[in-house]
Amino acid sequence: MRLSSVLALFRPALPLILGLSLGCSLSLLMVSWTQGDTDDSCGDELGNGRLFRGRGDAQRDSRDGAGEEDFQPRIVPYHKDPNKPHKKVLRTRYIHTELGIRERLLVGVLTSRATLNTLAVAVNRTIAHHFHRTFFFTGLRSPKLPHGMTVVAHGDDRPVWLMYETVRHLHQHYGSDYDWFLLAQDDTYMQANRLLELVGHLSAGQDLYMGRAEEFIGGEEKARYCHGGYGYLLSRSLLARLQPHLDTCRNDILSVRPDEWLGRCIIDYLGLSCVEVHQEMTYRYFELGKNADPEREDSIQFKNAFTVHPISEPNLMYRLHKRFSQIELERTYQQIQQLQVQINNLSDLTPEGKAGVTWPIGINAPFKPRTRFEVINWEYFTEEHIYSCIDSSPKCEMRGADRADVNAVLEIAVERLNERYQPQLRFRKRRLLNGYRRFDPTRGMEYVLDLALEAYTQKGHSQVIAKRVNLLRPLSAVEIIPMPYVTEATRVQVILPVTAQDQDFVGNFLDMYVMNTLDTHDNVLLTFLFIYDPFDAQRVSQTDVFAGIKAMIGEVEKRYGDAKIPWISVKTEVPSQVKLMDIISKKHPVDTLFFLASVWTEVNADFLNRCRMNAISNWQVFFPIHFQEYSPAVMYRDQQPSAASSSFASESLRDGHFDRQVFDEACFYNADYMTARTKMAADILDNEELLESMDVYDIFVRYSGLHVFRAVEPALIQKYVRRACNPRFSEDIYHRCVLSNLEGLGSRSHLAMALFEQEQANST
Repeated sequence: MRLSSVLALFRPALPLILGLSLGCSLSLLMVSWTQGDTDDSCGDELGNGRLFRGRGDAQRDSRDGAGEEDFQPRIVPYHKDPNKPHKKVLRTRYIHTELGIRERLLVGVLTSRATLNTLAVAVNRTIAHHFHRTFFFTGLRSPKLPHGMTVVAHGDDRPVWLMYETVRHLHQHYGSDYDWFLLAQDDTYMQANRLLELVGHLSAGQDLYMGRAEEFIGGEEKARYCHGGYGYLLSRSLLARLQPHLDTCRNDILSVRPDEWLGRCIIDYLGLSCVEVHQEMTYRYFELGKNADPEREDSIQFKNAFTVHPISEPNLMYRLHKRFSQIELERTYQQIQQLQVQINNLSDLTPEGKAGVTWPIGINAPFKPRTRFEVINWEYFTEEHIYSCIDSSPKCEMRGADRADVNAVLEIAVERLNERYQPQLRFRKRRLLNGYRRFDPTRGMEYVLDLALEAYTQKGHSQVIAKRVNLLRPLSAVEIIPMPYVTEATRVQVILPVTAQDQDFVGNFLDMYVMNTLDTHDNVLLTFLFIYDPFDAQRVSQTDVFAGIKAMIGEVEKRYGDAKIPWISVKTEVPSQVKLMDIISKKHPVDTLFFLASVWTEVNADFLNRCRMNAISNWQVFFPIHFQEYSPAVMYRDQQPSAASSSFASESLRDGHFDRQVFDEACFYNADYMTARTKMAADILDNEELLESMDVYDIFVRYSGLHVFRAVEPALIQKYVRRACNPRFSEDIYHRCVLSNLEGLGSRSHLAMALFEQEQANST
């Protein structure tokens, strides 16, 4: 099979991302447009069932006078009265408030104390993440409220009273914020996306009472009320007109059913009856039979339903949600295939013709590099190993997410081959010969697989063949994660622990600190933490090992009159990072932003700003990975380093590496550290040596529950230094220190050259 035929085989490619392919970009697939007075609709009918009526019907309705134009522009002239003092105009915080733009839909679910923790929880889990706001209204509050649900208790379990209080609450608190209000019972399954699409097509300025129309008891009048089990829509304008009559309805209308009471109130005082069809849109529902199996329901009415009732137990609610998710996924794939066919047909009209159509159809074309530096590398892999490792090893074992990814791709590749060639041929994977993958930021993850397949014919003959297939795992819709507000004006408190062995490096640290913060008047404070061992602490009155550093601090304070650099002295045999931070934390306010530095750190404005932006109180802590220069003795040996190599420009990034073994630098808020230490207190009671076996990074990972952001930081550049590893620390911390020293010697190529030259010298 040629590569071109294989490419055609895998055109859809989207099944690789099943759940991820449903993005907001697909929300336009059901939109159809008509022009002129045509009565034909461009909408597609999927599965012989249509969710909405055609637009041609709506045009006929408007010609008959049924349609109304509810949006009328209103010009508000501005006249400045010279006799009145000028008053400052206050602008709203958000533009949608000033323009009067409201959210489309608010959902209210009527529940009870008995079903709040069962059916109501199932409703919340299936719809709450789709709607803007979802409220659960009950008469009496349960002793234990479900987590993550907004529950409003009215204090009375009578059904009609609950309905009265719910409608009054919605109008009083949210009547001006939403266009539509959906009320339903907790034994109702709601298809959220279809309900949102329904209200998106309805005009917001009209009085509308929409749902499943039911006859009143007796059935003598033509007016209908909306059955509460299937949910019903109330427009904002209807709610506003109904509000003055609620008290009268409560006193005058007698009814056992709350939905019937509300319908009678709307009919008597507003003259509106419940409708199932409005402006070409139909409110679709389905009545679920007793002992019905959602997996076996296959009728058009079921597949197109917006709501399903009655639901007897939470498990049935989840099974319905799974079934409707499968239906929506199948329809989405059909729409994608239809769009691909349309794109392919329209490609003849483009200047490039058929040759301009990229594979898969509808996905961005592969990235085209302009220079050799922009070429995206392919990673080679087999079923057991991958030949592109993080630690620059030539070969490493495939595990974790990488193994799961490759197994899924292989399984889908064979599945698509069988779908294409059955019943003539049936394939079974023998093994993966070669695998290649790369991440293209413009389209997604691309795969090239060379497969050894065993092909079976209908007569039972088999033969082993080799095939190459191409697959693509496309990028889904980009999701913007909301983050708390941060500012670059926050004061940073730099903490610098210093031991007697680190004194030689403090002078360079102070010079860089003065140049990058004091000279620029940056909002930064510095505190030294002098760590004495027991022997030096006893002789501090006679010979202070840190006297030279304290003299340098005095000179800086004398040169900059408004600068104060305090220091704290600590005596300890094991300078545990956690013990030191405990001392510092108690001496600073809870809202202090700490930057825990080392004597080899070179503080600069770029990094300090990233420290302020990446450390977010009660949300995220930041542990940067600094760039460590290689050992000059290994890098240059007998040669003199060039000026470019010895500078701190971006060129120096070529002569070092990002040291992933060191966790000395960190940015975090004092309140977050204190919270994590409080959670750790119980474990310390059982094991007092735990403080010496952990560092600040471990504290946040195990006890904080915050985002721990670990990323490379090119603005933190350190000269090569061989660190003194303390064997009294935990085995993990000591091992990381040794690895940092070894990896910091030089790159593999430099180490290989050094060994080669040494062997050459020994041989001569």
